[in-house]
Amino acid sequence: MPRVRVFGVLTNPAKPNAENDWRDLQKTAQALGQEVVNIEASSELDFDTAFERAVAKPVGALLVAADPLFNGHRRRLVRLAAQHSIPTIYQDRAFATAGGLISYGASINAAYRQAGIYAGPILQGAAPADLPVLQPTQFEFVINLKTARTLGLTIPLTLQAQADEVIE
Repeated sequence: MPRVRVFGVLTNPAKPNAENDWRDLQKTAQALGQEVVNIEASSELDFDTAFERAVAKPVGALLVAADPLFNGHRRRLVRLAAQHSIPTIYQDRAFATAGGLISYGASINAAYRQAGIYAGPILQGAAPADLPVLQPTQFEFVINLKTARTLGLTIPLTLQAQADEVIE
C-alpha cells in the first residue's frame, strides 16, 4: 500500500506493556517516515467506536496488534474492517482464513511442535528454569485475494509469490 500516508494500529491499552510497545512502534514508524495513529480498544464494547475513529482519522490501512482480546473476536474484527473498507493486516493466519486481508505472524503449528519438544526434557526431570527461552522460528504470511478484490486492491504477483498461502 505505497500510497497510504496514515496507518492505524488497533491496540489494547489494558495489555501489560502496551505503552512501551506503542512507543517502540512510533519510533519505527518515524524512522520509516510513516504516520501511525493508535486506535485503542480494551474490550469488545470498544470495537465499533475504534473503527469509527479509524475512519474519522482517516487511516489508509490498519494493523491489528497481537492480543488475546483480538484473537477471541477475530470474526467481528474482520467483519468491521470489511464494513469500513479498511485494508487490515493481522498477526495470526486464522484472521486471513476468516476473511481478513493479510496475516503475518508466528506459525501456531510450529509453536506447538516447539512446546512438545520443550516438554520432553521437563517430563524427564529437567527444571523448567534451567531450559532456554524459545522464540518463534517459523512465520506464516497469508494473503486473502477474495478480500483484496472486495476492497478493490491488486496484490502484486511478487508479493503473492512470497506468501506461504494465498486464499483465492
